[in-house]
Amino acid sequence: MKGFVPCLTWVKKGVAKATPDKVQVTKEELEKIIKDTKQGIANAELGDEEEDDGDQVHDMEGDADLIATGGKKKIKKKKRKEEPEKDDVEEEDVDDIIAEYGLENYDEDEEVSSPWDGIAGLTYYASNDDDPYITLKDEDDSDNEDFTIKPTDNLLAVARVQQDCTLLEIHVYNEEEANFYCHHDIILPSFPLALEWLNYDPGEQQTGNMLAVSSMEPTIDLWDLDVIDCLEPTFTLGTKVKKSKKKKNSATAAGHTDAVLDLSWNKEARNVLASGSADFTIGLWDLSQGTMVTSIRQHKEKVQTLEWHPFEAQSLLSGSFDQTVKVYDCRCPNDTHKTWQLKGEIERVTWNHFSPFHYLASTDQGFVYYVDARMDKPVFTLSAHDKAVTGLRLSSQVPGLLVTSSADKAFKVWDIENNKPECILDKQLGMGELQCVADNPDAAFVFAIGGESALKVWDIRESAAVRKHFEGRNGSNLVNGAEVPMDVDAVSMGSLSLQPKDSQPQSKDLDKCQTEEKKKKKKKKKKKPMGTQ
Repeated sequence: MKGFVPCLTWVKKGVAKATPDKVQVTKEELEKIIKDTKQGIANAELGDEEEDDGDQVHDMEGDADLIATGGKKKIKKKKRKEEPEKDDVEEEDVDDIIAEYGLENYDEDEEVSSPWDGIAGLTYYASNDDDPYITLKDEDDSDNEDFTIKPTDNLLAVARVQQDCTLLEIHVYNEEEANFYCHHDIILPSFPLALEWLNYDPGEQQTGNMLAVSSMEPTIDLWDLDVIDCLEPTFTLGTKVKKSKKKKNSATAAGHTDAVLDLSWNKEARNVLASGSADFTIGLWDLSQGTMVTSIRQHKEKVQTLEWHPFEAQSLLSGSFDQTVKVYDCRCPNDTHKTWQLKGEIERVTWNHFSPFHYLASTDQGFVYYVDARMDKPVFTLSAHDKAVTGLRLSSQVPGLLVTSSADKAFKVWDIENNKPECILDKQLGMGELQCVADNPDAAFVFAIGGESALKVWDIRESAAVRKHFEGRNGSNLVNGAEVPMDVDAVSMGSLSLQPKDSQPQSKDLDKCQTEEKKKKKKKKKKKPMGTQ
């Protein structure tokens, strides 16, 4: 269980398939994988040989030294005929070395041994009953029960970085039975930076159990959590492009040009995914088309964090290394946005789903800001930690219950009810620097914490101070799985005055405003006829 955990996220109960599908690789597909892999290895070796051509030794003077020190690997014995005569003792030493290490046939073409050569023999089956090489067949035991996902189970997706590999682990958590175990894992090709679960399948354009994974690459991979043993993601958004000096920090029509630092799925407009990137832009993706439909460039530095409003489909919150937080009306994001300047680079932002006008933001200076989006100044500023506040989450069901984690290795529980923050618990978890926190959508007091060296799922009611302080407190209504005020239906982000009075589009289609903006630009470019004023 050891390893660095940079990001994690929960999956709600009752979403995952009871028995996930297993990928069945056909003989033809297996042959294609082996062929493509061998070709890739051959191309890589060819590139290495081309690099070594300029350094190749053509004469045999000093052969013994080269062989003894592991020098140039291509030494042809036939060239020895052109050598000048050498001392008999030296020549005998060279012959002994050639005989000992089998260098006589070193240059003969032989098929390169590859770890993929034996992949056919390693292919496994959905069950032992189908495998002809296994005589002991499956028996009914606890393993089959562990493989089945119950309606009362949550899934927890965890990105874990170990010394020799990077994994995406899918854990099963059952609060009632106090069970927590790793169901399966996936090897990731690049260092993961953000995970976002979405109940939308782009292929079927309906509900699904998908996980978006961003990394140091400018692309976003979508994995189907109802399928295990898959070798590659179901979908990939964007394309890998080479950076150019002129366009180092600008998004393209295909997507981002640098690492994607954060992701947020729009629960109201379910086909929309937002991404924040190191190329200073925010991308809005139409998952049904698999394309970026809008690129927002309002920040002057890397976009570290972002989150859609829980009830207003067009409202997006973002934070950047330029020390600003912005709220956009994504129907016309370049014209309708509001900015707050805070102290320090923004680490995390999150909306308060119990009070939809308010949001929280944390910085690398250890501060937490609570802001009313209708006002210009924060409601309060909290000096929460000594170092960067890397985790910032509200309980899914208990109003005012806020948890924070930090690079100072501390995990804290706060009560921010009535805008009077109070620290209820301050605990060192022994996990090194804490990197991330996620709240369980179905269990009010359960949080997952990722650290420098470990993962922890913790019911904070284990603390007597927490139990005593929050005893009996709960929300007053349930909307979209989260406790919110009763008058939430009356809440409208339009009252934040983000939208100009003379322009209030009714459609929530993201690219409608893009078309209107292009028309305005064309009108501006038209020259006035001579003689007009």
